[in-house]
Amino acid sequence: MYKQTPFLFLLFCFFANIVTAQKNERALTAQISGLLQGFHGEVGVYVHDLRKNRSVSINSDTVFPTASMVKVPILTGIMRKLESGELTYHQPLIYKDSLLYEGEDILGSFKTNEKIELSKVLMLMLTTSDNTASLWLQTLAGTGTRINELMDSLGLKDTRVNSRTPGRQENRTQYGWGQTTPHEMATLMEMIVTGRVINQTASEKMLRLLGRNYWDEEAISQIPSDVFIASKNGAVDASRSEVLFVNGKKCRYIFCICTKNNQDKSWVTGNEAWVLTRKLSKLLWEYYNR
Repeated sequence: MYKQTPFLFLLFCFFANIVTAQKNERALTAQISGLLQGFHGEVGVYVHDLRKNRSVSINSDTVFPTASMVKVPILTGIMRKLESGELTYHQPLIYKDSLLYEGEDILGSFKTNEKIELSKVLMLMLTTSDNTASLWLQTLAGTGTRINELMDSLGLKDTRVNSRTPGRQENRTQYGWGQTTPHEMATLMEMIVTGRVINQTASEKMLRLLGRNYWDEEAISQIPSDVFIASKNGAVDASRSEVLFVNGKKCRYIFCICTKNNQDKSWVTGNEAWVLTRKLSKLLWEYYNR
């Protein structure tokens, strides 16, 4: 009997920990669900606590527009070209007026035949979300067709580039430039964080590039400034989305929130989807730092 006591005690502790984890997961799910109630549109959320390997999934396998989050798959395509030697990180490129995508992009202000390094075009795509830079890189990566093949090879069946990609016109009409699910976009970010995209070196470079986001007024704004965050957000009139990796002293987690068919199409700070994103980010930071 004496010999069995430690074993029974350990067994009890094991199952008690499982029950506690399940309760905690349910508690966080309930809190997030409460935030989502009443949202005027469709919303999906996926959260993964990397330290305790617990997740929350709410409508996370539904397909949403990526908007500018599509630039993470484009980055993957460019890193594959760099790894194969078809491109080099600091190689000079020649800008042409034909590359211009009308808007307020920095690269679009260049004059034809001006030189710029590939590394700086990558910076513009990820830091300032420059669309002219992004479409140029999409072509250099082998077009959307090749990027989609890469996504498929990573097991991401719903994450796709639609724009300027043969056979994707119907999807482009429905979702725009790209499409994904909250679960898949968070999974792609996690693969980068854990060194599983191309290789460890490539993943580390991607993570550094994703850690320089100019657009820091939504989810990022709710996290202390001394915490490392890798992120990408996307926004069009009726869809606002964001994916983050947060590496704090007490926590390591990834979350993605996607929205679509939003009634509030405004571009002010008080946009309903952006308010929801900030509330979710604040909730998660406080929850994981209790």
